[in-house]
Amino acid sequence: MTRRTVVLTGASDGIGAAAARQLAAEGGHRLILVGRSPEKTRAVADETGAEWFTADFTVLDDVRALAASIAETVSDDGIHVLANNAGGIFGDRAPTVDGYEKTIQVNHLAPFLLTNLLLPQLRRGRAAIVNTSSVAQRLFGRIDVDDLDNERRFSARKAYGDAKLANVLFTKSLHAKFHDEGISAVAFHPGVVRSNFSAGSSSVMRVLYRTPLKHLLTISSEKGGETLRWFVDGTPGETWLSGEYYDERVHTRRVNPMIEDAALAEALWRRSAELVGIPAS
Repeated sequence: MTRRTVVLTGASDGIGAAAARQLAAEGGHRLILVGRSPEKTRAVADETGAEWFTADFTVLDDVRALAASIAETVSDDGIHVLANNAGGIFGDRAPTVDGYEKTIQVNHLAPFLLTNLLLPQLRRGRAAIVNTSSVAQRLFGRIDVDDLDNERRFSARKAYGDAKLANVLFTKSLHAKFHDEGISAVAFHPGVVRSNFSAGSSSVMRVLYRTPLKHLLTISSEKGGETLRWFVDGTPGETWLSGEYYDERVHTRRVNPMIEDAALAEALWRRSAELVGIPAS
């Protein structure tokens, strides 16, 4: 097996940590893990023999510094897989230090910025970009590029649904813009996973995660991690199709109809680029 460089965000806990352990057990990968907690991220890295960095996605300067550090670390080798897995559903509407609503920044703007800043390394590695989305994009997402912060109509679940819809629109744009250069992109719902990602949420989803119902209606982090690993290990065009959305490992058309709006995807790209301060082209 050719040794591949895999960058995995959200790797300190949940399905990211589970996927890191599974990828390490396979061998054949250079793992670069990213997490918010230094203690948790270091622990997973020590267990898996991976390199690691920390970044708080509520701070875009952290993302810029992270991208610079990763670019320096991978040098001429490039990146073969970027798994944008960090995210979460949060509580009441609150701005980050950058002035944006936390849910859209952590789930969309931060990985959008990281991916764009790493494009030279992704091009060099003819990379696969794996974006962890959610079925919430179909259930709750109705995105307005002129109101990404949901100032006019906020709820925790709508903000999360919009952000997960943005993940899929971002995937569509990555495919449209860069597939001819050898870059592939996919978005997927890992299943409803038992984890602490909703611990700070005020939404009804928190009830599911904190009652015995979670054992009936959710899957383990290890099971969700297996699905993430499947996409990381997969071959674009064979295992999965670039530019598409999967429900776990199933290519599905049961998606939010806004996903098929190419003009919306382009408008979201341009608005996101404006917000994070990079060129739109």
